[in-house]
Amino acid sequence: MTAVVLEKETLHVPLSRDFAAYVSRDEVEDLLYHEAELLDTWQLHEWLALFTEDCSYFVPSTDLPRTASADDSLFYIADNAGRLRERVIRLMKKTAHSEYPRSRTRHLVSNVRILSADAEEIQVASAFVTYRMKFGNNDAFVGSTHHRLRRIDGQLRIVEKRCFLDLESLRPHGRVSIIL
Repeated sequence: MTAVVLEKETLHVPLSRDFAAYVSRDEVEDLLYHEAELLDTWQLHEWLALFTEDCSYFVPSTDLPRTASADDSLFYIADNAGRLRERVIRLMKKTAHSEYPRSRTRHLVSNVRILSADAEEIQVASAFVTYRMKFGNNDAFVGSTHHRLRRIDGQLRIVEKRCFLDLESLRPHGRVSIIL
């Protein structure tokens, strides 16, 4: 019997230092932690200021592949800049019945990784758990987020936020009325 030697490709794990010319993980983490704090304190207008003018915010349904597009698939949320502004305005009103009184939330961000970076754009992945407490109910939304970031006037801004829920369905939640 002869042994067969399989050639393996060298595995390259992206390291933060690979992108040091463009961004540091500390800078990315500071942005994501600040974003979480703004959402937890319902400072939604300040949160919106973290986004670029051509931004988008997506939450695909749980049965879609990660490569799905909102153009030909049903997403829970598929907001461009205008729709995102309207979402914030609506959530801040007392007439937003699903969020009045407002839910208490706690956004936890972890496993922050820079996937790629160049002079134009930075791609980041992270894990999240968003706890929502309201009317004696505690719901946990678990998943991962992919952010596309761009540096504008020296500051990182969010071009795209895409939240992938790891839930099998939205039950018992029923809906996503908060911002993940």
